[in-house]
Amino acid sequence: MQKKKVVICLIVTLLCFGLLSIVAFAAPGISISDNGITINSTENPEEISASIKLLLILTVLSVLPSILIMMTSFTRIIIVLSFLRNSMGTQQTPPNQVVVGLALFLTFFIMSPVMAQINQTALVPFTENKISLEDAIDTSEDIIKSNMLKYTRDKDLALFASIAKVEPPEKLTDLPLTVVTPAFMISELNTAFRMGFMLYIPFLVIDMVVASTLMAMGMMMLPPVMISMPFKILLFLLVDGWNLLTETIIKSFVR
Repeated sequence: MQKKKVVICLIVTLLCFGLLSIVAFAAPGISISDNGITINSTENPEEISASIKLLLILTVLSVLPSILIMMTSFTRIIIVLSFLRNSMGTQQTPPNQVVVGLALFLTFFIMSPVMAQINQTALVPFTENKISLEDAIDTSEDIIKSNMLKYTRDKDLALFASIAKVEPPEKLTDLPLTVVTPAFMISELNTAFRMGFMLYIPFLVIDMVVASTLMAMGMMMLPPVMISMPFKILLFLLVDGWNLLTETIIKSFVR
């Protein structure tokens, strides 16, 4: 878990430094020297606007890991893949880097329509000065909330709305993110654990059969896990497990 945090922080740091380097050459009001980053005073409104946009982009990048984990399909995917690895008893195979990488790219694939909609209706109009920053933020927030509400249980929404003492809105998208986000997360946890339970059943049957066979043969000292693991891997390969599991995860987000 610590390795995941280090990798994510390193990626965000590299993105920030890359963005600062690009803007330093593009924006005359910002310069990078040996003494650090210098923001020069200017009376040009365009340069001030560019500096504000840079600050907002850096702010978004700083909270990007949290957004990725809390508001996307990443939580469900990483938990299901972890359940798969534990149910097969393969310990650290596939390694954490591979599991996290697969979960990230599946998240990008699943969330691509949402990201395209945000880019088309909020980011592009804002960069072309067709809408204000407040409108762009509101539009992006509504799109993200609409996507999260598709997979959030009414029971979980009611729980956080009652705790926050939020009055019933006319539309669910009128609920604040402080209510929708935790409700979405516990709904995703619930769904992921259900999928993980279904993954455990066939491998549990193999463990029981192997354990009963070894007991009947009098091999009490032989660990059943050592014998059952090859059969689990064989079963997973015979049913084309990676294709089947990936298809199931993706289709669970199609509504």
